[in-house]
Amino acid sequence: MVVPEKWGKAVMNAADSAGLLIVPVSFGSTEEAGQTVEVCGKEILVHGPSDKESVLASVFDEHPNMIVVDYTAPAAVNDNAELYSKVGVPFVMGTTGGDRDRLYKTAESSKVYAVISPQMGKQVVAFLAAMEIMAEQFPEAFSGYSLQVLESHQAGKLDTSGTAKAVISCFRKLGVSFDMDQIQMIRDPKQQIEMVGVPEEHLPGHAFYMYHLTSPDQTVSFEFQHNVCGRSIYAEGTVDTVLFLSKKVQSKADKRIYNMIDVLREGNMR
Repeated sequence: MVVPEKWGKAVMNAADSAGLLIVPVSFGSTEEAGQTVEVCGKEILVHGPSDKESVLASVFDEHPNMIVVDYTAPAAVNDNAELYSKVGVPFVMGTTGGDRDRLYKTAESSKVYAVISPQMGKQVVAFLAAMEIMAEQFPEAFSGYSLQVLESHQAGKLDTSGTAKAVISCFRKLGVSFDMDQIQMIRDPKQQIEMVGVPEEHLPGHAFYMYHLTSPDQTVSFEFQHNVCGRSIYAEGTVDTVLFLSKKVQSKADKRIYNMIDVLREGNMR
């Protein structure tokens, strides 16, 4: 159950390839209510905001093993999480932004099963995990170093990358002083091609990151970079996440709230 936009379509295609049942229901704006979108040979009916709770409760009653996948907009994160929690339906929150503290509190207080992650790309998450291990085991290793961060996404991504924020948090533990508002966000297609090197065909969907560290005396530098074209890496990771969460629900696991590192550690990724 996902939004019928580019992200939603990518996830549905991956889910269909994995043999998962797609529930042909989605939510959208008042203007989009009543529309249908065809994906994987299914007609996905879009319901408006006023029907959300009743429709979700009805569909969940009909499909008790259902898991909601959320790729919407930062402004919708908290309201959507509160809806899923109120109905009691397990959910995967891939949308970035929103009030993350409130998001976790909502899920925890409702005892609903959920995976919450701003990054669903398995290999990128593995990189993040490695950064966290380095930060925990070698704190202050880059003390005094300066940091430059550049991230480029399609023009439609309005918020700052959650992945960049997570990596920067690791660098802070490693002794680097850096404020989140120093991130250089590139959203202009011309700059993305000329300055970042994004292939023109992937301007509508990409995620390019560069982290450049420089020593206080300018004699040593380190550079970390990870670039993704398209959405397949996230769609495949989302399907693995749904399968992971389904197992936790069925086994009635004591832990209810997970992230993508939990999914990676499970060790049964496709």
